[in-house]
Amino acid sequence: MDEKLEAVVIPVADADRAKEFYLGLGWRLDADVAAGGSFRIIQLTPPGSDCSIQFGTGLTSAVPGPAQGLYLVVSDIEVARAELVSHGVEASEVFHEGAPGGRFNPDGRVSGPAPDEASYGSFVSFRDPDGNGWLVQEITTRLPGRVDRAATSFASASDLAGAMRRASAAHGEHEKRIGHADADWPDWYARYMVAEQAGTELPV
Repeated sequence: MDEKLEAVVIPVADADRAKEFYLGLGWRLDADVAAGGSFRIIQLTPPGSDCSIQFGTGLTSAVPGPAQGLYLVVSDIEVARAELVSHGVEASEVFHEGAPGGRFNPDGRVSGPAPDEASYGSFVSFRDPDGNGWLVQEITTRLPGRVDRAATSFASASDLAGAMRRASAAHGEHEKRIGHADADWPDWYARYMVAEQAGTELPV
C-alpha cells in the first residue's frame, strides 16, 4: 500500500499573518475552515508539491516557531533564491556544507554553491514570521532508488524545461561521439531524462 506524506502541521502565533506570508510566496490556498473560535485549519501547498502545510487554531500545542529544517526542493537554487527575495523574504545567500550537517548549523555553512554544483549540495535558508525555518535544497539528479522508474514525472514546467536542457547538452556530446546527427533524438532524450530522474546509468 502506498503511504504518501500529505501535510505537515507547523505552529504559528497569528494564522492570518502566516497565511499572508505563504500566499505571498505564491503557494496555493487549499482550505481555510473554522469551527467557532476554538478551531481553524488553513492549508497551503508550494508550487509543484504533493505535500502541504497546515496551521491555524487548535491544531497543535507546540509553541510557535520551533519547526526547523523543513525542506523545499528545487532544480535551480539561484533562481529559487531570486524568487524568494522578489517576494520580500530575507533569504540567506546560497551555501553548501563545510562539514556533514552544516546545513543545519550556520557556523558550518560555506558561501556559494556546492563544488561542481553537485546535486543535493546547494542550499538557501529562510524563516517565516514565527521563526519556522525552511531549507531550500537544489536537486538536479536523484540518488538511485529514490524515484520509481515506472512513474517518472516532473513537478513543474520549469523542472521539465531544466531536464530538457540537460538532456540537450548531453545529446550534443552524444552526437559528437557518433559523428552525425541523431534522427532518434526524442527517444534518446526520453531515456536520458528518465534515467536522470531515477538515478540510474545515463545513456552515452
